[in-house]
Amino acid sequence: MTRSLMFDSPFLLGFEHTRTLIERAAKAAAESYPPYNVEALAEDRVRITLAVAGFTPDQLSVSVEDRQLTVQGRRDGDGKDGQAAFLHRGIAARGFVRSFVLADGLEVQGALLEHGLLHVDLVRPEPARMVKQIPIRTAG
Repeated sequence: MTRSLMFDSPFLLGFEHTRTLIERAAKAAAESYPPYNVEALAEDRVRITLAVAGFTPDQLSVSVEDRQLTVQGRRDGDGKDGQAAFLHRGIAARGFVRSFVLADGLEVQGALLEHGLLHVDLVRPEPARMVKQIPIRTAG
């Protein structure tokens, strides 16, 4: 049974958003460049670190749209340098787009480029506790 068939069941109405999130996560897992780490800094804090050696802050962008964190790197000239004659080229010189699906309540706190590593810090703020009083009606 595939994922799409599971969510096509008439007993799972209204789960289209969950289906979309699963499809996004599967697509993001298929990406392999640049390499990254995900680190738990505390119970409510997570850090994603991407290896982006050679990129400047102007060539990188971090955005969040509809619970999807997207990190993008753009290379000027798409990595084509007519001046250099490489005998071996092992360092990737291409742009990239790396996406992560964020859980409910997870927010991007900031991003820091340090020694060729881009750190994206995420935080899950404590939800505000709310007490709702329910009125009691009388019948009769």
